[in-house]
Amino acid sequence: MNQYGDLARRRWAHRVPEVYADIRDPGEFFTMLGELIAADIGQLAAELAGDDPSGEGYLAKVQRLTSTRDTAQALVLSPYLDLPADGRGQI
Repeated sequence: MNQYGDLARRRWAHRVPEVYADIRDPGEFFTMLGELIAADIGQLAAELAGDDPSGEGYLAKVQRLTSTRDTAQALVLSPYLDLPADGRGQI
């Protein structure tokens, strides 16, 4: 299980324990979910980063790629982690 699957697993167990309890195989479920999240983050980060601007230096590129990765993580993870505490929202 990658970091995203583990993060989602911990959040769901805490915020929506009744939903978490209904998952037949949490290890498999959150492993697959983590892989999907990682792929979506990678794809969105690449889209947000776009092409390298001409003349962009190494440090500027690292900063741009780090920033777009952070943004992609926040956008992709939000629906999986911002769960209602009472479990009455849509997951």
